[in-house]
Amino acid sequence: MDAIVDAKCKESARHSGQQQSGHRMLITPERVFYAGLLGRPRERCPGAFHVYVAIRDGLHLSTSEGRESHGELAVTMPNLRHTITSEYRSAICVAIEPESVPDGTLEAVARRLQGPDSHLFANRIRNAYATLAEMQHRDAIANAEFDTMCFGDALPQRVLDPRVVRAIGRIGQFCGEPVTAAGCAAEAGLSPSRFLHLFKEETGISFRSFRAWKRARHLLHFANQDINLAHLAQDIGYPDSTHFSHSIRRFYGLKPRAIFSGSRDLAIYRTGQAANERALT
Repeated sequence: MDAIVDAKCKESARHSGQQQSGHRMLITPERVFYAGLLGRPRERCPGAFHVYVAIRDGLHLSTSEGRESHGELAVTMPNLRHTITSEYRSAICVAIEPESVPDGTLEAVARRLQGPDSHLFANRIRNAYATLAEMQHRDAIANAEFDTMCFGDALPQRVLDPRVVRAIGRIGQFCGEPVTAAGCAAEAGLSPSRFLHLFKEETGISFRSFRAWKRARHLLHFANQDINLAHLAQDIGYPDSTHFSHSIRRFYGLKPRAIFSGSRDLAIYRTGQAANERALT
């Protein structure tokens, strides 16, 4: 009985700490809104479009293309190596999955965000942080609602071939054996080469790169939990701990253990699980 009471007290204290810190992350299948620590300034290369906004003071961005910038808002395209640092200990990051919008959409968003109204977008995203905190117990938030809060209007939705939608749904399940291109091709009634061509044509991303990023992205769901990392790596499809650590460092610029250590006071809210389930029916 004492052990049960002790466990409940620890959980209550953890939840209280998460609320007090103000560190929160909302995860949907195609969007992420994060407000928390950025970690040590190391190069990262995430597979999603990122918008960084300073909660206070400024941000420094340097990219592999040689771009350097300082201000309250910074934007990076998917798969661009970059280093981001914040003068304040915490910052906001909004991520958009590139396969969710038509070609050219993210480039247009980047131009708007970095234009004359950059400070207005920064304020809008900071206001969205407060709004999303109030919505934390809702079951779902659609892309259009998310986008309107952050950017002022809904982004267009990419229409994908149903066979690709089904493959994306399979990848997003993260249960059992890792999803393979051969398995998705067989289910779609295509040869592996034809399926791989279709997937890249529809999403703009190779199947292998897409799967690698989604695997690393799935880690975010567990970032505030006290969990065995070796078991987690196996559960979400990594062949071994070395591959797991290398992949996470490439995408996030941090070792898995550092992500978990810095996320103990992070409140995580998940929404949109029904979208993945509908894709499989």
